[in-house]
Amino acid sequence: MLTIRLRRGGARGKPMYRVVVSDSRKTPGADYVEQVGVYNPHSDPPELKIDLEKVAQWQGKGAGVSETVRSLIKRAQRQQPA
Repeated sequence: MLTIRLRRGGARGKPMYRVVVSDSRKTPGADYVEQVGVYNPHSDPPELKIDLEKVAQWQGKGAGVSETVRSLIKRAQRQQPA
């Protein structure tokens, strides 16, 4: 099963995350199918870019979403201009 989840990157003590679609049976650091966003909690303000259309496409294909990514998606939807 495919899952939309975070993949950690960046320097020690300054993590950056990619929002990726990957196989749920593999470790989060393994290869991923597609990158759908970026999250940097250490920038001021925190950088959050998620392609909501791609997320919706993958959810339509049956991909699950981790709890953390679900909350980031809600935050990204609130940031979008009306």
